Amino acid sequence: MSFEWDFELILDGEPIGKGRPRFSRATGHAYTPEKTARFEERLAWAAQDTMKRRPLFDGPLRVLINAYFSIPVSKAAKWRLAALEQKILPTKKPDIDNIIKGVADALNKIVYVDDTQIVSLAAGKFYSDRPRIEIFIRRVN
Repeated sequence: MSFEWDFELILDGEPIGKGRPRFSRATGHAYTPEKTARFEERLAWAAQDTMKRRPLFDGPLRVLINAYFSIPVSKAAKWRLAALEQKILPTKKPDIDNIIKGVADALNKIVYVDDTQIVSLAAGKFYSDRPRIEIFIRRVN
């Protein structure tokens, strides 16, 4: 099955998953960890630039998210090659569900009206010499 994507975004840098909310003892309020907030902000700015003032997508959406992580420098050349060929996949943090949640939240009200519109989702974690996150969205007709 081949089709065109309505939205494509590649954000260079190590992918970050949605961190657990933190609580302030002083105020009793929850807040998003700084690392998560910075990543979601970078993603939101890149998405805004990619949308080029197009109206928000409404209706059902199909989403593909590929997260590419750096290969650990401590690994041998043979291991590194296997990782680049996707024979070895990352089983480290962040969890794939936290990556998905971070992306979904960052794109809310920038690319689509609400992440409840996502009716189909595929996501994967891979190794690469170029850490990044790739996001593809297609409206479902």
